[in-house]
Amino acid sequence: MDLVERGPELAALTEVLTASAAGTGGAVLVSGGIGCGKSELLDAVRSWAEQDGFVVLAAVGCWAERESPGGVLGQLLRYAETAWASSGRIAELLDGLGAGGPVPEAEPRTLDAATTAALHHLCTEVLQVAERVPVLICVDDVQFADAVSQHWLIQLLGRLRSARVALVVAECVLSRPTNPRLRAELLRLPNYRRIPLHRLSPAGVGEVLHRHLDPDTAVTLADEAHQVSAGNPLLVRALVEDQRDADRPPAVGARLRVGEAYGDAVLSCVLRGRPVLMRLAQALAVLDEGTDSASLAVRLLDDEEPATIRGGLDALDVAGLLDRGALRHPAAASALRATVPAHDRTRLHRRAAELLYADGAPPTRVARHLVAAERGLPGWALPVLRSAAERHLVENRAADAYACVEAALRICDDESLRVPLKALLTSAAWLLNPSMSARHLGELADALREGRLGDRHALMLAKYLLWHGRFDEAAEAIERIVARGEENDPAGSAELRATREILAASYPALVSGRLRPQERSTARPTRDPRVRSAAALSSLLTGGDEDEAVADAEACMRAMRLTKKTQEALMCAVATLQFADRLPAAASWCDHWLAEARAWQVPLWEAEFASMRASIALRQGNPLLARQLAEAALKQVPLESWGVCIGGPLANLVQAATDTGDHEAASTYLEMPVPEGMFKSRFGLYYLHARGRFQMENGRPHAALNDLVTCGQLMTAWGFDQPALVPWRAEAAQAYLLAGDVARARTLAREQLALVGTRPSRTRGMSLRVLAAVSPPGERADLLTEAVEVLRGCGDQAQLAQALGDLGCLHYQAGRPARARPLVETAARLARACGARPILRRLPLDAGPPRPEPADPAEQVSRVAALSLLSGAERRVAALAARGHTNREISRRLCITVSTVEQHLTRTFRKLGVKTRADLPEEIVLDMAVAG
Repeated sequence: MDLVERGPELAALTEVLTASAAGTGGAVLVSGGIGCGKSELLDAVRSWAEQDGFVVLAAVGCWAERESPGGVLGQLLRYAETAWASSGRIAELLDGLGAGGPVPEAEPRTLDAATTAALHHLCTEVLQVAERVPVLICVDDVQFADAVSQHWLIQLLGRLRSARVALVVAECVLSRPTNPRLRAELLRLPNYRRIPLHRLSPAGVGEVLHRHLDPDTAVTLADEAHQVSAGNPLLVRALVEDQRDADRPPAVGARLRVGEAYGDAVLSCVLRGRPVLMRLAQALAVLDEGTDSASLAVRLLDDEEPATIRGGLDALDVAGLLDRGALRHPAAASALRATVPAHDRTRLHRRAAELLYADGAPPTRVARHLVAAERGLPGWALPVLRSAAERHLVENRAADAYACVEAALRICDDESLRVPLKALLTSAAWLLNPSMSARHLGELADALREGRLGDRHALMLAKYLLWHGRFDEAAEAIERIVARGEENDPAGSAELRATREILAASYPALVSGRLRPQERSTARPTRDPRVRSAAALSSLLTGGDEDEAVADAEACMRAMRLTKKTQEALMCAVATLQFADRLPAAASWCDHWLAEARAWQVPLWEAEFASMRASIALRQGNPLLARQLAEAALKQVPLESWGVCIGGPLANLVQAATDTGDHEAASTYLEMPVPEGMFKSRFGLYYLHARGRFQMENGRPHAALNDLVTCGQLMTAWGFDQPALVPWRAEAAQAYLLAGDVARARTLAREQLALVGTRPSRTRGMSLRVLAAVSPPGERADLLTEAVEVLRGCGDQAQLAQALGDLGCLHYQAGRPARARPLVETAARLARACGARPILRRLPLDAGPPRPEPADPAEQVSRVAALSLLSGAERRVAALAARGHTNREISRRLCITVSTVEQHLTRTFRKLGVKTRADLPEEIVLDMAVAG
C-alpha cells in the first residue's frame, strides 16, 4: 500500500478513533478528487482499527446502486448479522427497507413510518454493540449512497456524542454533491474532522517510484511521471506498472513509458463518476482541440445542463486528468477514444465542425473534424477542405493536406473543381512518397493540354514528370506555360525562372533540346533567392565564376527557410557548395536542412538531404558515414519512388561500398533496376562514375572505361565538363594505366589538372595524385608533395591517405625508408579511420625493418618539441630538405633565393642540434605533410 505524503491525515484519523474508543463518538469526512487515494487511506485506518480492537463495518457507494434502498446499509450490517449473533433481526429489518420502492433524497419526514422505525432499530443494534466494543463504520464514495442509507447515517450521527462509534466517510469532490443534511449532522459533532486529500507533490511521486523501481530509474523518471500524472496516486501507480511491463529498464535519460496501465487508470478514474463524466471525457478525447476543448465540449453536450458539464470539467481537473482544459496526455485521449462507438465519433466530429465553422475558426481546425467525420458532410465543407489542404502544404504538413483533399474529392462531383483538387492531392502525395503521385500525372497532363490546369499546378506537374523520366511531357508542359504568357505574373515568373535553372542544372538534355540559350541569358535580374540559388548551381556547372556562385548560394540559404516552394532551391545551393569543393560549409548547411526536414517529418525532403549529405561525406573521405546516410535515404523513400533521381543514392551506396572494400554489397546495389531516363539527367553521371570505379577496383579496366568515358561524353555534350562535378578524366586515367595505356592515361590526367586551375581544392589534390601515378619517376615526388599539401586542407581523408601512401611508397623505392615510414603509417591511420580497406591493403606496411624507438622516450618528446622552435619558413624549407630536395629545387618551389634557403637551414640545424640533412628528424616530414 503506497501511503505517501499521507502521514498527517492518518494521524488525524487515528486521533478521532482513539477519542471514540474512549466514549466520545466522532466522525471524519475525507474529501478529494478521483483517484487521489481516499480508498487507500480508508483501508489504512480500517487496518489500524482492527489491530486496536475495533469492530469494522465497511461499504462503498456506487452510482449504479444509488436508487437501491438500503444498498450501502446492507453492505455495512449483513456482515454484522453473524458476528453479533442478532438471531436474524438485522436481516429482517434490512429486508423491509426496500418494500416501498426507491426513496427520494429528501428530508427524513419523506420516509414512511415503517422505514423510519427500521432505521431507528438498526441504529440501536450498532450502539448496543458499541457498548461492548468500539465500532468503526467506513463508507467510501458516500456521495453515491442511496437515500435510505444516507438517512440511517444521519440518524446515527444524532446519537453518537457519547457512543464508542467512529464514522469515517469519503467523498469525491465535484463528482456528485453529498446530502447537505448529512454534512450538517457531521459538523454538529464535537469530535469531527474534515480531511482534504491533495495530489502528490513531485517529491511524493519520486518516493512512490523509488519504492517500486530501481533508484536510478526513479530519479530519471520522477519529473516526467509527475508531469504526466499530475500527482494523482492512481495514475502514478499505473505508470509504475508500465515501467515494470517493459522488456528492459529504461536507460539513464530515457523517457517515461506511458502505456496500457496508464490508459486503464484513466478509464477507471472517469468511470468512478457519474455517466456524464465519461461522456465529457470522451468528447474531450475526440475533439482534441487543446485549450479550446473544454468550451467546445460544453456546447457539444447540449442535452446536459451547462452547470453539470462545468462540474464535470472541474472534477476531471481536480483529478489531474486535464491540463488547461485539455486531456493531460495523448495516452489518456487514446484510451478514451477507444471507448467511443464509431457512429458517436462521427456525430461528435461533424457537430464540432459545424460549431467551429459557425465561429469562423481557421479552415485547418474545421477540416480536421470534417476529415474525421468521413461522411454526411455539408456543402460548405468542400471549400473549407481545399483551403485547409493548401494551408497544410504551405506549412509542410503533407499527410494532413492529403487527408483533406481526399475528403474533398469524396464529396466533389464538379469536374472543373476536381482537376485542381487532383493537383493538390498529387502535391501532397509527392512529399509523402513520389510513387503515389504517378497515378495522377497522366490525367493532369491531359487537363493541361485542354487548358483546365492553371499555371501554378502546371509547373508542379512538369517537375513531377521530370522526376519520373517523362521528359517530353515535362517539356511540353513548360512550353505551354511560356506560350500562355502566364509567367508575366511576378510570383509565377520567379518560380518559372527557378524551374528553368533547375532544369538546366539537373536535366541538361531537356534544356539543350527545348529551351534556347538566350531564354536564360537575357532573363531580367531577380532578387528571388530561389532563382538565384538555382542559377548559381547552373552557372557553376557550366564554368561560371566559382566565388560568385558560392556567395550567391550561401546568401540565398540565409534568406530562405525550408518549405515546399524552397526545398529544391536549397538543394541547389548546397550542391553549389559541394561542387565548389567548399565541403565543410556544404556539410554544415546540409546537416542544418536535414535536421529541419526531420523536424517537419516530410519523408522526401529527409531522403533527398540525407542522400546529398552522403555524397558530401564521400568527398570528405568518409565512406562509412556516406553508406549510413544513403541507406537512411532509401528507407525514407523506397527505391521505386526515386524516379530518375535514384542515381544519387545508388551511386553513393556503390561508391561507399567500393571504398570500404565491400564489393559484394556494391554488386548487389548495381543489380537494382534503374530507369532509362536516369542517364539523361545529372544523376546518371553519378551512377556511371560509381559503377566505373567499382569495375576498376575489381580489375576490369575496359568495363570501367566504358562507363567513365560515356560519363565524360555526356558531360561534354551538356556543357557540364567540370571535374568538381565528376572527375571522370582522373578515374579514366587510372583505368587506362591499369590497362597498360600510359600515354592515354597521362594525357587525361594533364587535361584534368589544366581544367581544375591552381586554386587549392580537393579536385586539384586528387588530380595531382593521379598525374603523379602516370608521370616519369623523377616528377612524381614534387607532384605527390603538392598533392599532400593541397589535400591536407581540403578535408578528404581518403584522398589524403592515398597521396601519403603513394609518397611513402616513392620514398621506399628510392631507398629512403626513414622518410617513408611516417607517411605510410599516417596513411594507414587515416585509412583505418574512414574504413578504406582497399587503400590499407595497398600500403607497404611491412616494408623494411621496424623503425627503432628512441632509447629514451624523452628523446622523442624533445625532438618533437624542438620543431616548435622553428618559424613557418624554416619548417617548410627543412621539410623539403628532409624529402631530398636540393637547395636550388627548394628555392624554385618556395620562390626564394638559394641564399635564403641556406640561411634557413643553418638556423634549423642549430635549433634542432643536428649537423646534416640526414640528421633532420623524420617527424618534420609528417609535420609538414599532414598537420599543416
